[in-house]
Amino acid sequence: MEIWEIVVLSLVGIVAGWLNVLAGGGSMLTVPIMIFMGMPGPVANGTNRLAIILQNITAVATFAKKGFHNVKLSLSLSVAASIGAVFGAQVGVSLDGEWFNRILAIIMAGMMIIMWKGNFGKGDKKQGGEEPQRLVLGHILMIGAGFWGGFIQIGVGFILMPILHRVMGLNLVLTNVHKVFVILIYTFVALAVFASQLQLEWFVGLSLALGNAVGGYLGAQTTITKGENWIRWTLNIALVAFIIKLLFF
Repeated sequence: MEIWEIVVLSLVGIVAGWLNVLAGGGSMLTVPIMIFMGMPGPVANGTNRLAIILQNITAVATFAKKGFHNVKLSLSLSVAASIGAVFGAQVGVSLDGEWFNRILAIIMAGMMIIMWKGNFGKGDKKQGGEEPQRLVLGHILMIGAGFWGGFIQIGVGFILMPILHRVMGLNLVLTNVHKVFVILIYTFVALAVFASQLQLEWFVGLSLALGNAVGGYLGAQTTITKGENWIRWTLNIALVAFIIKLLFF
């Protein structure tokens, strides 16, 4: 692996980690760039989990140091998500590389539409409360979110945020606190499945993880604000290029 590739991965990881913790969608940068560097889609999907783990360790620790934590609720939600992640990861490792790329391109296009039309991270941070509502429904939905996260990870933040914020009634700060914890736990489960069935690129994953860890720390330090529009523009321009590459080259 070339030095410049390590530098690029680390820099992309910083942006992706920050974006992942703030809202979601960072893996739409990291997985495609590894594919661009010649890695098979399913391997890139599994390798990305290394970066996600380190990113969320730093985010969880940062939130906890600031007093934002509810370990009991985070753990119960994580158990539900991990059940789904086991089955999702099994689907992820079994996909043919070409089909993975096609599905990834479709998902990325869909996420672009969601980001343009959605309003997560643009609302008032005071909406929602500190006490969770509809716990049973929230945990059931977490199983589905875990399946998606175990399968492909990309865009899972945009699934978890409405569950935590709109269904369970948590404010956006606590939504992110629980989101990073849940992703951290189920990603360990998903990584174990991928590592047992695929030859992952551990050095690449660790290089990416260094950037993601920094981004995770920065994302946890930043509240969800209205100032994400510029990064959405940059992200969407990059995504168009990745979609074209995945579908036609």
